[in-house]
Amino acid sequence: MAGMGAIPQGALGPVMVLNAKTQRQTGREAQIGNIHAARAVADIIRTTLGPRSMLKMLLDPMGGIVMTNDGHCILREVDVSHPTAKSMIELSRSQDEEVGDGTTSVIILAAEMLILAEPLLRSQLHPTIIVQGYNTALQAALDICNAQALHLDINDDVAMTKLVTSCMGTKFSSRWNDILVPMAIRSVLTVARQSTDKTEVDIK
Repeated sequence: MAGMGAIPQGALGPVMVLNAKTQRQTGREAQIGNIHAARAVADIIRTTLGPRSMLKMLLDPMGGIVMTNDGHCILREVDVSHPTAKSMIELSRSQDEEVGDGTTSVIILAAEMLILAEPLLRSQLHPTIIVQGYNTALQAALDICNAQALHLDINDDVAMTKLVTSCMGTKFSSRWNDILVPMAIRSVLTVARQSTDKTEVDIK
């Protein structure tokens, strides 16, 4: 045993923790790559937004065909490997769980925010400064929303019908709005509960 000494440092070679085919990006290259991945996800569902939106025909793994313009439903069937693309799809899922609508809008808005940040990054502006600017813009947008917000009486059938119709106008079911809108209003008012200062609806 006297002939055995300490193993020289580095004699065993590098230890591979990640897959040999794993690509690693850092710095500006990674930031631009993330922006392009977010743009690619948004481009998938961009044409499903608005009154002239188009339906997407999806083929699921079991061979079934689904036709929808719901952003979350479409992205749920997309298989991606990029971390930023996965985060965008997770954003759509969170929007669907917390709000129940706006899954397409939130993806497109998030992608546009990143796309607008690309020229700033290429101008060597630090991401922290960009985020501070977005936070300032967010606060200004919230102030404008609060100033333009309208108080709605839930017992006003005409106003409630207009509100719900505007929400369902881009859905595939809009052709049956005359039936679905009153049904939706009655359903929500049935489960609505009045708290101290606001009306709450437990959608779960």
